[in-house]
Amino acid sequence: MNILLINHYAGAPELGMEFRPYYLAREWQKMGHQVLIVGATFSHLRKKQPSKGYQTIDGVNYLWLSTNKYSGNDIGRFVSMLCFVFQLFVHFSTLKKFNSDVVIASSTYPLDNYPARRIAKASHAEYVYEIHDLWPLSPIELGGMSPHHPFIRIMQRAENFAYKNCDKCVSILPKANAHAVKHGLAPQKFFCVPNGIVESDWKNPMELVGEHADLLKQLHAEHKIIVGFTGAHGVANSLQPLIGAVGMLAEKNIALVLVGTGQEKARLIRYAADQGWTNVYFLPSVGKQMIPSLLKNMDILYVGLRKRALFQFGISPNKIFDYMMASKPILQAIEAGNDLAKDADCGITVEPDNVAKIADAITTLANMAEKDRDRLGQNGHDYVLKYHTYDVLAKQFIDILAKQL
Repeated sequence: MNILLINHYAGAPELGMEFRPYYLAREWQKMGHQVLIVGATFSHLRKKQPSKGYQTIDGVNYLWLSTNKYSGNDIGRFVSMLCFVFQLFVHFSTLKKFNSDVVIASSTYPLDNYPARRIAKASHAEYVYEIHDLWPLSPIELGGMSPHHPFIRIMQRAENFAYKNCDKCVSILPKANAHAVKHGLAPQKFFCVPNGIVESDWKNPMELVGEHADLLKQLHAEHKIIVGFTGAHGVANSLQPLIGAVGMLAEKNIALVLVGTGQEKARLIRYAADQGWTNVYFLPSVGKQMIPSLLKNMDILYVGLRKRALFQFGISPNKIFDYMMASKPILQAIEAGNDLAKDADCGITVEPDNVAKIADAITTLANMAEKDRDRLGQNGHDYVLKYHTYDVLAKQFIDILAKQL
């Protein structure tokens, strides 16, 4: 099977996020399929940007289409979207020569569905729309944009087009079917393939060094219970309530270590300093290869999202699967259509943005016998290996593509 996967933000370990297209493509190729990933030369998610043209990374073939650079969510990002879609039309003849059996539109925003459908029709291929975030609902709910904004109207029209015309819809979000059907998708066309992990990434992790190793060694020597968070320090991640909760527990031998970068980081550092909390520590991000060593040096791992109606359609954050692989108990402060911590029996779920309840959950986990925390961590580890490794997910995806409706 020839699979053409279109994803503006596609990445690879040597480039940076996002990794899902790379991991799926690598597994599909092991199964004997041919894959071409089409991405843009610039993405705000990557640490390194590729040059335009063809590139092979670890045996995975890419075609990078030239787009403009941008910063943040300003007009430059919208121009980049339009540029990428335009380049897909410009390269129509080239992409048609790949002789696709399946064309997947997977760029978060839905505009790439227009050229994806055209390429699929010309190639007599199946056309699949892959949902990452629900656009334009996400910028409405999380970004505060008006449903009547011209940008939102353009995105809504593209989303409706995708649902109406795709042969199948594969969603990362398990409960998105209600939204998709409301906007024109035939119910039998909806499938879910969530995010996951690559087990081999955890077999020979890079050793923790520098200030990260020094701080965690110091906290262990002081017999602290370490609550950890890794990833983006953004508004959506609901980190201020976590900081407030741990600040309340300063006398209980509990420390918080936040690792990563993001627009909110400077403000959160000031917030913790203004409160005089000395048990909250901020560290820079680490490379993906060092994440396993980092997480294994923590005791409780936090994942949170602000309370938003958007999450009724489910969540599938990569972070929580990394936490499960680390075999650590999880504190999940998320209200969503699914509950991964509960499904895996690997931690405690509490109301998001509620400082008192987050503090109570931390206290409960910290007061557990070590063997009970280990049991929760092992439950998560077993769960992620059973349901969320990319060899399992890639097989699910292929089975969906082969299914006759």
